[in-house]
Amino acid sequence: MFARFSHSNYHAICDKLAAGDPDLAEIIQNHGYPPLWSRPNTFETLVHIILEQQVSLASALSALNKLRERVQEITPARVLLLTDEEFKACYCSRQKTGYIRYLAEAIISGQIDLEAMEQMPDDIIRTKLTALKGIGNWTVDVYLMFVLQHPDVFPLGDLAAVNAMKRVKNLPKETNKEELLVLTEQWKPYRTIAAMLLWHYYLSAPAPRKGVIGHEKGIS
Repeated sequence: MFARFSHSNYHAICDKLAAGDPDLAEIIQNHGYPPLWSRPNTFETLVHIILEQQVSLASALSALNKLRERVQEITPARVLLLTDEEFKACYCSRQKTGYIRYLAEAIISGQIDLEAMEQMPDDIIRTKLTALKGIGNWTVDVYLMFVLQHPDVFPLGDLAAVNAMKRVKNLPKETNKEELLVLTEQWKPYRTIAAMLLWHYYLSAPAPRKGVIGHEKGIS
């Protein structure tokens, strides 16, 4: 097992998954390999993921860009200088403003050390981050997958990944998270890369739309 995935082993892991799962093999055959989505291990990245909670990627990016315009560089110290009205002008809800402030304070106090997390196991990272108000399992999943490149994370809170899995596997819409989790066992220890294949499918072969499909995916 690769402890991390990177450009040097990404396609090899995709091929290994495809060899054991014809449905994933078909995704690669029809749409090619997925991009290796990644993000830097910074405060700004976690702010971006918080902004992506429950909204479209475009809306979250608009808010992030407004914050960049306002403070130039998104750092804990600079965002803590912003007033409620300044956050609101950056398209940040009152709730997410609070979450961003909690995170900034945790980093400044030393409660959260992003660099140190690069050497920690998943469960310790999850415990530390979910102790902060506004950071739940989906946010941690995205951080582990896209920032730290941990290979065995499946984001059950991500509607795009879950919906893609149901389509690829021809599962009933009412299939619950517990049942999906059991099915992801076949992709261990590379469930992160399996999820990236599913996101690739979701973006490459969109389902017929019957209204708006909500999503929480953290790809960019």
